[in-house]
Amino acid sequence: MTQQVLSEKVLYNAKKDPEIVQVPDTWCLAITGAGAPESQEFQQAVEALYGLAYTLKFRLKPAGLDFKVPALEGLWWVEGAQEWFVTPRDQWHWQLLIRMPDVVTEEHVAQTRPETAAKKQNPVILQIKYQRLVEGTAAQLLHVGSFATERSNIDRLHGFIEQHGYRPRGLHHEVYLSDFKRTAPEKLKTILRQPVEPIAP
Repeated sequence: MTQQVLSEKVLYNAKKDPEIVQVPDTWCLAITGAGAPESQEFQQAVEALYGLAYTLKFRLKPAGLDFKVPALEGLWWVEGAQEWFVTPRDQWHWQLLIRMPDVVTEEHVAQTRPETAAKKQNPVILQIKYQRLVEGTAAQLLHVGSFATERSNIDRLHGFIEQHGYRPRGLHHEVYLSDFKRTAPEKLKTILRQPVEPIAP
């Protein structure tokens, strides 16, 4: 079985059938919280991430360091042994991410964060961290449809993982290719990604 190495160019592409890929390490703006995706805390976190990401983009553009703000991503988990997707939504924990290119430094983020929070009157921006996302080997597929219908594809992804001699490692990862505020639920495109490790013989 071949493994596809995800370059920056193809980091946001996936097939409808599961596959094993190598996810490159990247820097991310990240904010952590808990509660259902429709909660006010979640919505504020999304707004804060995009607010800081676009401010960084426009600040660096005059210096010739322009970049496209990538898609929103999310890591999901719950406390305890139960799977997150069968746990009540208000008990979900999440970390929302937006990847940043290497031209963005920790110094850029540290300088821009307080200014952006004050300008946008959004103190949640002050909670955003700049951290390295390290996943390595992962299984993934493209889910088309509403978030409520992800379960069957999550089960299919985990079945694929087991069939190919791997086991899940780390957190369930979603990459939101569609603007879920402007896209019909049945047309949403989401990459479902799960870091894995080989099962020892």
